[in-house]
Amino acid sequence: MSESKSALKEKISSMITELEKHNYQYYVMDDPLITDAEYDLLFRKLQKLEAEHPELIRADSPTQRVGGAPLSQFQKTKHTVPMLSLANALTEEEFTDFDKRVAKFIDAPAGKTLEYFAELKFDGLSINLVYENGKLVSAATRGDGEIGEDVTLNIRTIRAVPLTLRTKNPPKRIEIRGEIILYIKDFEKLNREQKKNDEKIFANPRNAAAGSLRQLDSKITASRPLRGFFYGIGDAQGYTLPKTISEYEDTLKEWGFPVGKLRRICKGAKAVIDFYEEVGHARESLPYEIDGVVVKLNSFAEQERAGFVARSPRGMIAFKYPPKKSETLIEDIQVQVGRTGALTPVAIVTPVNVGGVIVKRATLHNQDEIDRKDVRIGDHVVIQRAGDVIPEIVEVLKDRRRGDERRFQIPNHCPVCNSKVVREEDEAVSRCVSKNCVAQFKEKVKHFVQKDALNVDGLGDKIVDQLVDAGLVKKLADLYDLTYDDVISLEGFADKSTHKLLNAIEGACTPELYRLIYGLGIRHVGETTAKLLAQKFKSLKALARATEEDLLQVDGIGKELVISIQEYFSDEEHQDALAQLLAKVSPIEPKASTAKQTLAGKVLVITGTLPSLSRSDATRMIEDHGGKVSSSVSKKTDYLLAGEEAGSKLDKAKELGVRVITEQEFQGLIK
Repeated sequence: MSESKSALKEKISSMITELEKHNYQYYVMDDPLITDAEYDLLFRKLQKLEAEHPELIRADSPTQRVGGAPLSQFQKTKHTVPMLSLANALTEEEFTDFDKRVAKFIDAPAGKTLEYFAELKFDGLSINLVYENGKLVSAATRGDGEIGEDVTLNIRTIRAVPLTLRTKNPPKRIEIRGEIILYIKDFEKLNREQKKNDEKIFANPRNAAAGSLRQLDSKITASRPLRGFFYGIGDAQGYTLPKTISEYEDTLKEWGFPVGKLRRICKGAKAVIDFYEEVGHARESLPYEIDGVVVKLNSFAEQERAGFVARSPRGMIAFKYPPKKSETLIEDIQVQVGRTGALTPVAIVTPVNVGGVIVKRATLHNQDEIDRKDVRIGDHVVIQRAGDVIPEIVEVLKDRRRGDERRFQIPNHCPVCNSKVVREEDEAVSRCVSKNCVAQFKEKVKHFVQKDALNVDGLGDKIVDQLVDAGLVKKLADLYDLTYDDVISLEGFADKSTHKLLNAIEGACTPELYRLIYGLGIRHVGETTAKLLAQKFKSLKALARATEEDLLQVDGIGKELVISIQEYFSDEEHQDALAQLLAKVSPIEPKASTAKQTLAGKVLVITGTLPSLSRSDATRMIEDHGGKVSSSVSKKTDYLLAGEEAGSKLDKAKELGVRVITEQEFQGLIK
């Protein structure tokens, strides 16, 4: 006799409850009650039962985490409450300064010991989960903090994310925030599989997690062993916030969210520093990547009193560990040719793991830098990722020399087209002077399509090389004439990727005018100058016709830049190429800024790594408030906005008496 519908429904419900209990034990409690094989057997039994009775499948069933139909693209979604970034402390001194500032922000009585909540700063991808009446309804990446990408289908595939909150009285609506990560062992296994299948190798666990979560095909995400840790809150309705973060994270754990095991309530700055040092000693043995400790005022009320500055809460900070350094050997020095013909020497080193990334190359900047550091082929060197990103040689281990190391000199002829190389007296850079150098053209195309210029998503360096080598792109306008047959003929392209690239190129047909000007790659014309030119001339044709007098009226443009702009637009080849480009592209005229012009007439230089602002964010804010960003410090500089690893610009500013300001002081200026 077959089971009744109600009995089957009860049986399925019981199996779902059982599987979710085991998910909770595995991901939250880190204390599995059954083996993986036993879990898989129970899972398959549920799958079989649901396949026989599809009308009884529940949306929150673990079987529904396998992924759905592929998307054509991610939809943008605006966060109800912005996802803020954290300021950084890189030394004990900087953290104790933060502690003193916070005491002032919350108007703490003299001598009061502040209570902090400290936990790990996971190196993953930030995520915002939205639950309504206890059910997961949407998920979005952080994006720029205001607008992220809807990755709901992909998040549903991750077992560490509860589809339903483990509570009988869920909030009406709540946003839970955390970090999606890959464990190191899972990252290594994934890369082995990628290599075996001749697919992309990920640089580090964070990139792998981000790439896995941002798959348009959620079945691919489901196949990756992503995990998560949760700690934050956004919008909340029908929920009474507890008094402290520690209590809130305890609630998250009860609701079914994995929270970090290494977390502590710390009484005062000294206790935080002790925790930071303990975690630092344990860092190498952790199963996942971290890059610091997050420290927060434990009291939500005190956090509220501390307030915010720009996009950072004043009551929280990321106490980061120093960049990791590694020793390696310079096997060779090669030369890369840039879009302006500049020859840049690059050290080819024995592959070495630096802060979780396998480094094979490091920039040497120019011949003067090579000579200053006395870098030679065969040298043992110390490499560091500057700002944990760009590999650079910070020290030559001269005591390791054997005597057979070789000095390097930039060649007199271009290594790509064999044309003559020149170095102007007032420049540190050597340049290839040929207009027909294919290496220069490739770099011009890469510059044209980059994020800050035309922003053609998916058109990376490798694809540009393929397009130019195949003769499909001989001038910039050719990008807009590419056909389906052209693209699919390239190695690595299939139907979906071909349509995606063509759609991205089509989407770049109406760029903002400054992006187009910047994208042309006119020598000395950076993003800031491009914005000034766009604001002044309103069209590319008007800029091309501009006289020396017209150009000198633009704030900050001197004779050298005038010569560069006029040489570019007077060149017949450039004129023909621009005419063809403007037949394909319709740039949008700039809009006037509505921000208060608190920096009107001021010149700022940015150097080092800022605590919470990217270089482009800081530049935009300066320009929006009427200021101008310069690339070098001079007597005309009003402020040097300095972050970590400020370098020679900081020395120059001190020498000239230029006022040096922190990011926090900068935020005060624009307000």
